[in-house]
Amino acid sequence: MIDFRYHLVSLIAVFLAIALGIVIGTTQLNGRLVDNLQSQVSGLQEDKRSLETQTQQLQGQLDDVGSFEEAVGPSLVRGTLTGRSVVLVVADNDVPSDAVEGVTGLLGSAGARVTGTVRLTGDYTSPSKDSALQNYLTGTGLPAGTTPPTGDDVGAQVASLLAQVLMVPGPGAADAGIAPDSTATSAVLTGLGQIGVLDRADTGSVSAADFAVVLTVGTIGGRNEEARTKRLVQLAAALDDRGSGTVVAGDAASAGDGGLLAALRDDDALAGSVSTVDNLIAVAGQISTVLAVAAEGRGDSGAYGTADNTQPVPAAAP
Repeated sequence: MIDFRYHLVSLIAVFLAIALGIVIGTTQLNGRLVDNLQSQVSGLQEDKRSLETQTQQLQGQLDDVGSFEEAVGPSLVRGTLTGRSVVLVVADNDVPSDAVEGVTGLLGSAGARVTGTVRLTGDYTSPSKDSALQNYLTGTGLPAGTTPPTGDDVGAQVASLLAQVLMVPGPGAADAGIAPDSTATSAVLTGLGQIGVLDRADTGSVSAADFAVVLTVGTIGGRNEEARTKRLVQLAAALDDRGSGTVVAGDAASAGDGGLLAALRDDDALAGSVSTVDNLIAVAGQISTVLAVAAEGRGDSGAYGTADNTQPVPAAAP
C-alpha cells in the first residue's frame, strides 16, 4: 500500500516542479521583455535625435527667411506712404519692443512720418478708472475744440477724445486735412496720463497723424474680459472713423478667442473698415502691417496673416 509519506513527497515534488517552471518561464519572458524594451528605448532615442536635427534645420530655415525678409522689407514698402503720417498705439505692455521698432522702421522706409507712440496701460480698459475718467471728461480741463460724445459709455467717450487729438480728419470730413492743435493733443495725453490710463513717458512728443497703427498681443484676459475688449474695439473704431484709416496688428493669440483681432474680425461693420494683421511678431507681419496702412489709404481694408479666412499680404497698389 502507498503510505502517507509517499503522498507527501509526491505533492512536494509537484509543487517544486510548478515553482521551477514558473521561475524558468518568468526568466525567459523577462529576458524577452527587457530586450524588447531596450529596443524600443533605442528607437525612441534615435527618433529624438532625428527630431532634434530636423528642428535645428527648420530653425535655420526660419532664421534664413527672417533675415531675407529683413533685407527685402524696406524695398517692398519703399514709397508706399510718402508724405503720409502714422501714429502708433501700443495697446498693452506685452507687445515686444522689437516688433514696435520693426514696424516703426518699416514705416520710415515707406516714406511715412511717425508722429509718436502712445502706450496704453492696463487701466485703460479697467472700470476702476471710470470715475476719474468721467470727472475729466465732464470737467473744465478739456482743451477747446474737443467734444466727447454725450452718454454714460466712458469707453466710447475716451476713444472719441483720443481720436480727436490723435487723428487728422480724413477724406469726407468737414474739416478734412486740418490737424488738431498740437497743444490740445499734448493736453489730453497729459491729462489721461495723470489718471493712469496712458504711459506718461510717451505722451510728450506725440502729434496727430493721417493713419493709426494699433499693436497688441495675446488675449485681453482678467475680469470683465468682454467689457475690456470692447474698449479697445471702440478705440480702434474711433481712430479709423476720424482719420484716413486704422490697422490693428497682433499675434496669433490675439486672433483667437478673447483677442482684440478676433473681436474686430467678428464685427461685420468693423471687419470691412479696420484692417487686421495676425503675424506681427514675424518680419513678414510687420511688412504686411505697413502695406495694410498703404491699402487703407486707397480705401481697401482686409484681414491679413496666417489665420483662416485671411490674405497672406495686402494686395499691391494698382
